[in-house]
Amino acid sequence: MIRKLKLYFITGILVVTPIALTIFIFWKLFRGLDNVVLNLLNNIIVFLGFSPYHGRIPGLGIIVLVFVIILAGIVARNYMGRKLFKLGDWVVTKIPLISKIYIAIRQIFEAIFSEKREVFKQAVMFEYPRKGTYSIGFLTQDTRGEIQEKLDKDVLSVFLPTTPNPTSGYLIFVPKEEAIMLDMSIEDALKLIISGGAIAPNTPQTEEFSIDDLFAFRKKRKKKKLAKALSASHEKKN
Repeated sequence: MIRKLKLYFITGILVVTPIALTIFIFWKLFRGLDNVVLNLLNNIIVFLGFSPYHGRIPGLGIIVLVFVIILAGIVARNYMGRKLFKLGDWVVTKIPLISKIYIAIRQIFEAIFSEKREVFKQAVMFEYPRKGTYSIGFLTQDTRGEIQEKLDKDVLSVFLPTTPNPTSGYLIFVPKEEAIMLDMSIEDALKLIISGGAIAPNTPQTEEFSIDDLFAFRKKRKKKKLAKALSASHEKKN
């Protein structure tokens, strides 16, 4: 009983903690932005000679956050903005401890949201680096041109990412008959690679398991136990 409760408790922590942390971080972020923007507005109102507003404006933090993200995207798209962000990036990566967290988060977001991800057509599995071991890569195209002409087999151009940083990797030409096409999405494959296999993609259930099936299974198991007990009893008598 204690063992089961301990297992349930650990499972509950694994399920609740990521959701709770996400909600807590966003709630703190929105509340903080609400306070900053409201104080700024009050300063402007007081400067104009009006009395300050002491209430709260629901949703103000979300609006400001979306605006700040869009503004950062606009700035990062131009030349000066890129230089500025590169400088900030360089400064943060030189800070001990914080740099590790920052780099990991940046790599995950780059892998998931980067425009380069659009060149990946499908997740594929193939034998690499030796026979009997498999790696996951991303199909970029059917190989054409000089490379295909020099080879006897039809090959696929596959990008093999590294773990846990999928933004770097290798270009491998895999024979078509040796490539195993996967049904998982590009996002699921990236999560699998980044997590080192810890986050498995959701696999659809092929068969439904109903309550009737459960009772039938238990009934069958009881019959087996009874038959085994009768057989043992009969052997003892003999």
